[in-house]
Amino acid sequence: MAKRRRTTGNGVQSVGVAATVLDALAAGGGALALRELAQATGMARAKVHRYLAALRAAELVTQEADGGRYRIGPAAIRIGLAGLRILDPAREAAAALPRLRRSVNETVTAAVWGDAGPTIIAIEESDHLVTMNVRVGSVLPVSMTAIGRVFAAYLPPKVTRPFIVAERKSGATAPSERELAAMLAAIRRSGVSFRRSALIPGVDAVAAPVFDHKRRLAAVLCAVSRSENAARQEYLAKETATAARGLSRRLGFTGAAS
Repeated sequence: MAKRRRTTGNGVQSVGVAATVLDALAAGGGALALRELAQATGMARAKVHRYLAALRAAELVTQEADGGRYRIGPAAIRIGLAGLRILDPAREAAAALPRLRRSVNETVTAAVWGDAGPTIIAIEESDHLVTMNVRVGSVLPVSMTAIGRVFAAYLPPKVTRPFIVAERKSGATAPSERELAAMLAAIRRSGVSFRRSALIPGVDAVAAPVFDHKRRLAAVLCAVSRSENAARQEYLAKETATAARGLSRRLGFTGAAS
Protein backbone atom coordinates (compact mmCIF):
# COMPACT_ATOMS: atom_id res chain seq x y z
CA MET A 1 0.00 0.00 0.00
CA ALA A 2 2.82 2.41 0.89
CA LYS A 3 4.54 1.62 -2.40
CA ARG A 4 1.29 2.31 -4.28
CA ARG A 5 0.90 5.69 -2.55
CA ARG A 6 4.47 6.64 -3.47
CA THR A 7 3.89 5.68 -7.10
CA THR A 8 0.68 7.70 -7.22
CA GLY A 9 2.41 10.68 -5.64
CA ASN A 10 5.27 10.53 -8.13
CA GLY A 11 2.78 10.32 -10.99
CA VAL A 12 0.93 13.41 -9.81
CA GLN A 13 4.21 15.25 -9.39
CA SER A 14 5.26 14.25 -12.91
CA VAL A 15 2.01 15.62 -14.32
CA GLY A 16 2.65 18.87 -12.49
CA VAL A 17 6.17 19.18 -13.90
CA ALA A 18 4.94 18.40 -17.41
CA ALA A 19 2.24 21.04 -17.04
CA THR A 20 4.91 23.54 -15.97
CA VAL A 21 6.91 22.81 -19.13
CA LEU A 22 3.82 23.19 -21.34
CA ASP A 23 2.83 26.39 -19.58
CA ALA A 24 6.30 27.87 -20.10
CA LEU A 25 6.15 26.88 -23.75
CA ALA A 26 2.77 28.59 -24.17
CA ALA A 27 3.93 31.72 -22.33
CA GLY A 28 6.96 31.87 -24.61
CA GLY A 29 4.82 32.13 -27.71
CA GLY A 30 4.54 28.41 -28.41
CA ALA A 31 8.09 27.80 -29.65
CA LEU A 32 11.23 27.75 -27.47
CA ALA A 33 14.66 26.15 -27.42
CA LEU A 34 15.63 23.71 -24.67
CA ARG A 35 17.85 26.34 -23.07
CA GLU A 36 14.98 28.84 -22.99
CA LEU A 37 12.59 26.30 -21.52
CA ALA A 38 15.06 25.38 -18.80
CA GLN A 39 15.48 29.04 -17.93
CA ALA A 40 11.72 29.69 -17.95
CA THR A 41 10.94 26.73 -15.69
CA GLY A 42 13.95 27.03 -13.42
CA MET A 43 14.80 23.37 -14.01
CA ALA A 44 17.95 21.66 -15.24
CA ARG A 45 18.17 21.09 -18.98
CA ALA A 46 18.47 17.33 -18.55
CA LYS A 47 15.25 17.20 -16.54
CA VAL A 48 13.37 19.38 -19.02
CA HIS A 49 14.67 17.25 -21.88
CA ARG A 50 13.31 14.07 -20.24
CA TYR A 51 9.87 15.59 -19.92
CA LEU A 52 9.96 16.94 -23.45
CA ALA A 53 10.65 13.42 -24.73
CA ALA A 54 7.54 12.14 -22.94
CA LEU A 55 5.47 15.08 -24.16
CA ARG A 56 6.64 14.47 -27.73
CA ALA A 57 5.56 10.84 -27.48
CA ALA A 58 2.09 12.04 -26.46
CA GLU A 59 2.02 14.61 -29.30
CA LEU A 60 1.68 17.39 -26.75
CA VAL A 61 4.97 18.83 -28.04
CA THR A 62 6.76 18.69 -31.38
CA GLN A 63 10.35 19.58 -32.30
CA GLU A 64 11.43 21.55 -35.34
CA ALA A 65 13.68 19.72 -37.79
CA ASP A 66 15.70 22.91 -38.32
CA GLY A 67 16.89 24.66 -35.19
CA GLY A 68 15.52 22.08 -32.75
CA ARG A 69 13.04 24.41 -31.05
CA TYR A 70 10.08 22.82 -29.31
CA ARG A 71 6.52 23.76 -30.23
CA ILE A 72 3.04 23.15 -28.87
CA GLY A 73 1.93 19.83 -30.38
CA PRO A 74 -1.29 18.82 -32.12
CA ALA A 75 -2.72 17.03 -29.09
CA ALA A 76 -2.23 20.12 -26.91
CA ILE A 77 -3.84 22.28 -29.60
CA ARG A 78 -6.89 19.99 -29.74
CA ILE A 79 -7.23 20.11 -25.97
CA GLY A 80 -6.86 23.89 -25.92
CA LEU A 81 -9.42 24.45 -28.66
CA ALA A 82 -11.91 22.18 -26.92
CA GLY A 83 -11.54 24.26 -23.75
CA LEU A 84 -11.85 27.56 -25.58
CA ARG A 85 -15.08 26.49 -27.26
CA ILE A 86 -16.85 26.17 -23.93
CA LEU A 87 -15.50 29.43 -22.45
CA ASP A 88 -17.75 32.49 -22.45
CA PRO A 89 -15.80 35.68 -21.52
CA ALA A 90 -18.87 37.39 -20.06
CA ARG A 91 -19.77 34.39 -17.94
CA GLU A 92 -16.17 33.92 -16.80
CA ALA A 93 -15.87 37.63 -15.90
CA ALA A 94 -19.03 37.46 -13.80
CA ALA A 95 -17.79 34.29 -12.11
CA ALA A 96 -14.48 35.99 -11.19
CA LEU A 97 -16.17 38.79 -9.23
CA PRO A 98 -16.98 37.01 -5.93
CA ARG A 99 -13.34 36.12 -5.35
CA LEU A 100 -12.20 39.67 -6.14
CA ARG A 101 -14.84 41.09 -3.81
CA ARG A 102 -13.67 38.83 -0.99
CA SER A 103 -10.10 39.89 -1.64
CA VAL A 104 -10.68 43.64 -1.48
CA ASN A 105 -14.00 43.82 0.41
CA GLU A 106 -15.22 46.48 -1.99
CA THR A 107 -18.00 46.57 -4.56
CA VAL A 108 -16.73 45.12 -7.84
CA THR A 109 -18.20 45.06 -11.33
CA ALA A 110 -17.58 43.46 -14.71
CA ALA A 111 -18.31 45.09 -18.06
CA VAL A 112 -18.23 44.14 -21.73
CA TRP A 113 -18.52 46.24 -24.87
CA GLY A 114 -22.09 46.30 -26.13
CA ASP A 115 -23.91 48.02 -28.99
CA ALA A 116 -24.41 51.08 -26.78
CA GLY A 117 -20.87 51.09 -25.32
CA PRO A 118 -19.38 49.83 -22.02
CA THR A 119 -22.12 47.76 -20.39
CA ILE A 120 -22.21 46.43 -16.83
CA ILE A 121 -22.93 42.68 -16.83
CA ALA A 122 -22.35 41.78 -13.16
CA ILE A 123 -21.99 43.44 -9.75
CA GLU A 124 -20.87 42.05 -6.41
CA GLU A 125 -21.53 44.41 -3.51
CA SER A 126 -19.24 44.73 -0.51
CA ASP A 127 -20.02 44.97 3.19
CA HIS A 128 -19.40 48.72 2.97
CA LEU A 129 -22.32 51.01 2.28
CA VAL A 130 -21.49 52.57 -1.09
CA THR A 131 -24.38 54.05 -3.02
CA MET A 132 -24.13 53.02 -6.66
CA ASN A 133 -26.01 54.66 -9.50
CA VAL A 134 -25.20 51.80 -11.87
CA ARG A 135 -26.88 48.43 -12.14
CA VAL A 136 -26.54 45.38 -14.34
CA GLY A 137 -27.31 46.63 -17.84
CA SER A 138 -26.13 50.19 -17.17
CA VAL A 139 -24.16 51.78 -20.01
CA LEU A 140 -21.17 53.93 -18.98
CA PRO A 141 -19.49 56.91 -20.66
CA VAL A 142 -16.36 55.96 -22.59
CA SER A 143 -14.16 58.96 -21.91
CA MET A 144 -15.21 59.78 -18.35
CA THR A 145 -15.16 56.47 -16.45
CA ALA A 146 -12.40 54.07 -15.45
CA ILE A 147 -14.10 51.20 -17.29
CA GLY A 148 -14.82 53.26 -20.38
CA ARG A 149 -11.22 54.43 -20.66
CA VAL A 150 -9.96 50.84 -20.61
CA PHE A 151 -12.15 50.12 -23.62
CA ALA A 152 -10.89 53.28 -25.29
CA ALA A 153 -7.29 52.25 -24.58
CA TYR A 154 -7.52 48.80 -26.15
CA LEU A 155 -10.37 48.78 -28.68
CA PRO A 156 -9.86 50.19 -32.20
CA PRO A 157 -10.46 53.96 -32.31
CA LYS A 158 -13.11 53.48 -35.02
CA VAL A 159 -15.17 51.58 -32.44
CA THR A 160 -14.88 54.00 -29.52
CA ARG A 161 -14.44 57.39 -31.19
CA PRO A 162 -18.12 57.92 -32.15
CA PHE A 163 -19.08 57.54 -28.50
CA ILE A 164 -16.35 59.94 -27.34
CA VAL A 165 -17.39 62.55 -29.92
CA ALA A 166 -21.02 62.23 -28.81
CA GLU A 167 -20.02 62.70 -25.17
CA ARG A 168 -18.20 65.92 -26.01
CA LYS A 169 -21.14 67.21 -28.02
CA SER A 170 -23.52 66.46 -25.15
CA GLY A 171 -21.83 69.10 -23.01
CA ALA A 172 -20.41 66.61 -20.55
CA THR A 173 -17.06 67.45 -18.94
CA ALA A 174 -15.16 65.06 -21.17
CA PRO A 175 -11.37 65.33 -21.46
CA SER A 176 -9.87 66.98 -24.51
CA GLU A 177 -8.27 64.93 -27.29
CA ARG A 178 -4.82 65.61 -25.91
CA GLU A 179 -5.79 64.84 -22.31
CA LEU A 180 -7.54 61.62 -23.27
CA ALA A 181 -4.64 60.45 -25.42
CA ALA A 182 -2.28 60.88 -22.46
CA MET A 183 -4.69 59.00 -20.17
CA LEU A 184 -5.04 56.09 -22.57
CA ALA A 185 -1.27 55.85 -23.03
CA ALA A 186 -0.88 55.71 -19.24
CA ILE A 187 -3.45 52.91 -19.03
CA ARG A 188 -1.60 50.88 -21.64
CA ARG A 189 1.66 51.37 -19.72
CA SER A 190 0.33 50.52 -16.26
CA GLY A 191 -2.43 48.07 -17.13
CA VAL A 192 -4.95 49.85 -14.88
CA SER A 193 -7.35 52.78 -15.18
CA PHE A 194 -8.03 54.98 -12.16
CA ARG A 195 -10.86 57.53 -11.96
CA ARG A 196 -11.68 59.67 -8.95
CA SER A 197 -15.32 60.60 -8.28
CA ALA A 198 -16.37 59.79 -11.84
CA LEU A 199 -20.06 59.03 -11.30
CA ILE A 200 -20.48 59.61 -7.56
CA PRO A 201 -18.65 62.28 -5.48
CA GLY A 202 -16.18 60.67 -3.09
CA VAL A 203 -16.30 57.26 -4.77
CA ASP A 204 -13.28 56.19 -6.80
CA ALA A 205 -12.93 53.40 -9.35
CA VAL A 206 -10.02 51.34 -10.60
CA ALA A 207 -10.41 49.10 -13.66
CA ALA A 208 -8.23 46.54 -15.47
CA PRO A 209 -8.49 44.84 -18.87
CA VAL A 210 -9.23 41.18 -19.55
CA PHE A 211 -7.94 39.72 -22.84
CA ASP A 212 -8.87 36.55 -24.71
CA HIS A 213 -6.80 33.96 -26.58
CA LYS A 214 -6.72 36.18 -29.67
CA ARG A 215 -5.18 38.99 -27.59
CA ARG A 216 -8.32 41.09 -27.86
CA LEU A 217 -10.03 42.99 -25.07
CA ALA A 218 -12.84 40.73 -23.83
CA ALA A 219 -14.03 42.40 -20.63
CA VAL A 220 -13.09 44.87 -17.89
CA LEU A 221 -13.01 44.27 -14.13
CA CYS A 222 -13.51 47.21 -11.79
CA ALA A 223 -13.44 47.89 -8.05
CA VAL A 224 -15.13 50.96 -6.53
CA SER A 225 -14.57 52.40 -3.08
CA ARG A 226 -14.81 55.58 -1.09
CA SER A 227 -11.80 57.85 -1.46
CA GLU A 228 -9.07 56.81 0.95
CA ASN A 229 -5.31 57.04 1.18
CA ALA A 230 -2.96 56.32 -1.69
CA ALA A 231 -1.80 53.01 -0.20
CA ARG A 232 -5.36 51.70 -0.22
CA GLN A 233 -5.86 52.72 -3.84
CA GLU A 234 -2.61 51.04 -4.84
CA TYR A 235 -3.78 47.86 -3.14
CA LEU A 236 -7.10 47.94 -5.00
CA ALA A 237 -5.29 48.53 -8.30
CA LYS A 238 -2.93 45.62 -7.65
CA GLU A 239 -5.70 43.18 -6.70
CA THR A 240 -7.96 44.19 -9.57
CA ALA A 241 -5.12 43.89 -12.09
CA THR A 242 -4.13 40.50 -10.65
CA ALA A 243 -7.71 39.24 -10.98
CA ALA A 244 -7.87 40.52 -14.56
CA ARG A 245 -4.60 38.82 -15.47
CA GLY A 246 -5.80 35.56 -13.95
CA LEU A 247 -9.02 35.73 -15.94
CA SER A 248 -7.09 36.57 -19.11
CA ARG A 249 -4.95 33.52 -18.53
CA ARG A 250 -8.07 31.40 -18.14
CA LEU A 251 -9.35 32.72 -21.47
CA GLY A 252 -6.11 31.62 -23.13
CA PHE A 253 -4.30 34.95 -23.29
CA THR A 254 -0.51 34.96 -23.49
CA GLY A 255 1.91 37.73 -24.42
CA ALA A 256 1.00 41.33 -25.15
CA ALA A 257 -2.37 42.80 -26.08
CA SER A 258 -3.07 43.48 -29.72
